[in-house]
Amino acid sequence: MSDAKGETVVIKKYANRRLYNTKSSSYITLDHLAKMTREGVDFKVLDAKTGTDITHQILTQIIMEEESVSGEQMLPVNFLRQLISMYGNSMQGLVPHYLEASMDQFRANQSKLREAFESSLGNNPLAKLAQQNLAMFKAAASAFVPGLADDAKPSSHDKEQDDEIAQLRKQMAEMQAKLDKLGKS
Repeated sequence: MSDAKGETVVIKKYANRRLYNTKSSSYITLDHLAKMTREGVDFKVLDAKTGTDITHQILTQIIMEEESVSGEQMLPVNFLRQLISMYGNSMQGLVPHYLEASMDQFRANQSKLREAFESSLGNNPLAKLAQQNLAMFKAAASAFVPGLADDAKPSSHDKEQDDEIAQLRKQMAEMQAKLDKLGKS
């Protein structure tokens, strides 16, 4: 990802630990870099003296601060132990690619996950359908069991839903009448 113009923003880190955004010509903090990351701005951090790319170190530092300062730890202790144990392991070279692919997959599904977590019964079409089916079932059952009619009405008095229930009650009453006739024959 990059900024609006497709450029990678260059950040210079000076010996005094200050970070300088060459695009905005201003000094910034790690918090600014974290915000840029969340906004999808592509940047790289260079050591001002040597020109060495130290982006990895800075991103790791941001994660460390987020984990300790915010109080909300995203990286479980068991995961961290497993990650540390992979250093020097023969699989070490595969881990970065695996983690990157996993995060890419997670990001690809993130909006679907968000919808699933945010949708409540009121916003879920399947839950609404289930609620309507339950109301219709109660209405149908009330034709056979007196007293259920009061409980059969849904909490929301949606006109369309009430009409459907009334129609079902009518059909059930007609069926009951036919059954009564057959029973008497």
